[in-house]
Amino acid sequence: MPEERLQKVLAAAGVASRRESEAMIAAGRVRVDGRAATIGQKVDPAVARIEVDGWPVGVGAARAYVALHKPAGVTSTTRDRHADTTVLDLVPTALVPDGTRLYPVGRLDQDSEGLLILTNDGEWSEKVLHPRFGVQREYAIGVGRALDAEQLTQLKAGIPLEEGLARLESPLRLATGIETRRLVALLDPEPSDGLTWYRAILGQGWKRQLRRMFGAVGAPIERLVRVRIGPLRVDDLPSGRARLLRAPEIRSLGAGVPGPVRRAPSGPRTVDPGTTRPRKPVAPGRSGPGKSGGRVPKPAAPPAEPGRPQQRRKSPTGAGGPQAHADGGRRGPAPQAHADGGRWAEPRRKPTARRGEDYPPGG
Repeated sequence: MPEERLQKVLAAAGVASRRESEAMIAAGRVRVDGRAATIGQKVDPAVARIEVDGWPVGVGAARAYVALHKPAGVTSTTRDRHADTTVLDLVPTALVPDGTRLYPVGRLDQDSEGLLILTNDGEWSEKVLHPRFGVQREYAIGVGRALDAEQLTQLKAGIPLEEGLARLESPLRLATGIETRRLVALLDPEPSDGLTWYRAILGQGWKRQLRRMFGAVGAPIERLVRVRIGPLRVDDLPSGRARLLRAPEIRSLGAGVPGPVRRAPSGPRTVDPGTTRPRKPVAPGRSGPGKSGGRVPKPAAPPAEPGRPQQRRKSPTGAGGPQAHADGGRRGPAPQAHADGGRWAEPRRKPTARRGEDYPPGG
């Protein structure tokens, strides 16, 4: 295999991101063929023996994806001289292939608990962690008393922290009774009955972000549980237990979640005249939609010549025009009811001027 930079090899093996790998190399935690590694060093993964904290890195080893319900009091790092138990101690060896070293995807504070993913797939973990892939994280938050309106307003507007303005991905909401009962059944130790539970969603989490946000509004968090990472939930996974991820879960998390689709604003559209498409030709006798009902208005009659009366336009179905008969044929003038009950009558004729009355001038 061609030589590659050591931090890239560590990231591909799932040890950590490239930036974190550089920090591990600078701290002297990485050794190559028994010697301390240096930043920028190039190695051949197929030949070199790479160790992190004394553990060999299995480059090209079988991929493993594990979901763990981390209890409170357990550190999420793989190496901590001050911690009695790490998350690696909670993963059964039966879930890890031989020679495989797992690393947590993200972290949970030692006092926090809930869902944590471990894997040796560096590229996959990058898609789960990086904010551009939009993988949300949902938390159950237990506080001593319900928040008032002012506290809720402050959390909704955002809390200024050292890193910037901390916001929630969606508005804070009260947890339902069913959600609380199911969660309490999984936790160890069992939380007290007087807690009020909320649900919060983060798109990008800073260190102890939720605890700092709630502490800024005077509502310290007593229990903080991560209950969801993307589509993966902590349901049916008791505290301290682990299981392998299923294939659909691995694909869904690795694909990321697309951002919200922005809809075009409602209302009239403005189109650049230079890019307007030509309209479809309109058939004779019709027009586009409008008040006229889709028909072309009839042209106005030409003005009458001086000295001559304006003649009325005859309708093709008016008096004197052909009419449809009951048997489907066509006849001449429309039948008129007769005063003596006869069926047919003479068509109504244009009345003549009475005696003593003159026609209009020029008639």
